[in-house]
Amino acid sequence: MHYADIKQYDIANGPGVRVSLFVSGCRHRCKDCFNPETWDFRYGEEFTDETIALVLSYLAPAYVKGLTLLGGDPLEPENRKALVPLLRQVREAYPGKDIWCFTGYDFEKDVLGAWAGEEDVKELLSCLDVLVDGEFVAALKNVNLRFKGSENQRTILVGESLRQGKTVLWDDKQE
Repeated sequence: MHYADIKQYDIANGPGVRVSLFVSGCRHRCKDCFNPETWDFRYGEEFTDETIALVLSYLAPAYVKGLTLLGGDPLEPENRKALVPLLRQVREAYPGKDIWCFTGYDFEKDVLGAWAGEEDVKELLSCLDVLVDGEFVAALKNVNLRFKGSENQRTILVGESLRQGKTVLWDDKQE
């Protein structure tokens, strides 16, 4: 896997101060995409054990609320496999920090549907607190939305959704 950028201090992609990892590789190719350069799976730097160590070090300060994965698309099969070891280590080292993930895939149709039996998906879901799903749709763009770009996208509480067997949405009151 490759990654486009790591933001040590990000306040735009989830609540609080966060570390954000922008992965490379996305098949959605949404019109007016925020990061079209990340469509290319080979864009940027190679994701290595040293990259994991860097992300973990950035997460260390108490004022950092959590990690955000975006890109590109972290749920592309090539990216999922590389992200599982990172998420395992984040959960072990920082159990009190939350993990958000942005994907163009649909939670019910793709994540819980087509990919339901895939071990890397199960493990990723067990580590995620929030999943923002859905492709960016330029015709539904709304700059007033918090932590997403278009009105079709949803901010999903992953653990609660899995426990209840239905999609449970996050809202600002849960911050």
